[in-house]
Amino acid sequence: MKTLVVLGGGESGVGAALLAKEKGYSVFVSDKGKIKEKYKEVLINNAIAWEEEMHTEAKILNASMVMKSPGIPDKVPLVKLIRSKGIPVVSEIEFAAMFANATIVGITGSNGKTTTASLTHHILKQELNVGLAGNIGDSFAKQVLQKNYQNYVLEISSFQLDDIIKFKPHIAVITNITPDHLDRYDYKFENYIASKFRIVENQTEDDFLIYDADDEVIVKHLENNPVKSTLLPFSLTKRIENGVFLENNNIKITVNNSEFIMPTTGLTLEGKHNVKNAMAASTVAHLLKIRKQTIRESLENFQGVEHRLENVLKINKVQYINDSKATNVNATYFALESMDAPTVWIVGGVDKGNNYEELFPFVNEKVKAIICLGADNEKLINTFGNMVDVIVETQYMSEAVKIAYKIAEIGDNVLLSPACASFDLFENYEDRGRQFKDAVRNL
Repeated sequence: MKTLVVLGGGESGVGAALLAKEKGYSVFVSDKGKIKEKYKEVLINNAIAWEEEMHTEAKILNASMVMKSPGIPDKVPLVKLIRSKGIPVVSEIEFAAMFANATIVGITGSNGKTTTASLTHHILKQELNVGLAGNIGDSFAKQVLQKNYQNYVLEISSFQLDDIIKFKPHIAVITNITPDHLDRYDYKFENYIASKFRIVENQTEDDFLIYDADDEVIVKHLENNPVKSTLLPFSLTKRIENGVFLENNNIKITVNNSEFIMPTTGLTLEGKHNVKNAMAASTVAHLLKIRKQTIRESLENFQGVEHRLENVLKINKVQYINDSKATNVNATYFALESMDAPTVWIVGGVDKGNNYEELFPFVNEKVKAIICLGADNEKLINTFGNMVDVIVETQYMSEAVKIAYKIAEIGDNVLLSPACASFDLFENYEDRGRQFKDAVRNL
């Protein structure tokens, strides 16, 4: 009997365990931390063996395959040991795809992938049987087991791509590549870029790669490392024969001589980056033969993603905006770029080696006050201290929002866009965003 050992008892791990059991594997789930109660119950109800707060090596090294949670780095001694024994280590994406007889759209990138994946799913579900999974929602494996959709839109992180072997989306999207998570890639940007490009490594000329042709990192990588996939670039600045470009505020898509035009005025999402997200999503829809009218209507009624430039409330004519999902500088760049009023900016958290320079023009032009919300705010204060009249620090969300309320005047914005990870003071970026929204509602 084949044995699957699952390292990490979270959403993806438990989903993979359920699918593996159904497919006749003997399954063992091992988590170095505590497993959440809701996941423990699922394992117990399905008679799947598990352990927490430890890894029993003898049991783990008995596996015919190991599925590891994306949160576990390759440099962990246990992972090195497993690999040294010749046991294949895969991600949940790889494992679930082995059993999904479906058309897969895989979306990766440093920023915009959640919005693009959600928007793509929103369009496709109007006419297709389609699931949304990966880094978002219910695990891919669980959906393959329970729903068995004919199509999937997967939001995929570089960590998930690091452990694929044969995984191949029919349509791949790379939204952009900017330095992020470099701590996991030996602080080498080229390692991170290569990791993102694994999304196309198994593609053939019958498959498609949709990518941002304005992103120099992507364009340069493609020049030096040609791929087999059929390329469909999108751009806000240049005319594109086969792909997507912007002309007189119209998105123009050309694929195999068939054309589709969508005015950007109809988009519900604001900002240049969202025009790009819409370009990528509508190209996928066009390839999968969704009707043009359906694409247009879907782009016009899409509500956006929680914690991504989410308008929370207007109080005393001040707009409070939750962009907690901005966990790196590039995401905050888009947020500040789209501000059209003086802004009180709440920033900070766990710094991943951030370089804040690209934000300077926006901070000088748009930001009237900065509230540093982190366990260690020294770098922020040194970087921005001279640029704004008011810079304060706190370690409590409720206090950050109260300070912002005092500073903001009629017509201003209060923007939570941290540019950092959340783990110093919060459980995750969702927790941070919800605490912000609760604090705003309690003003």
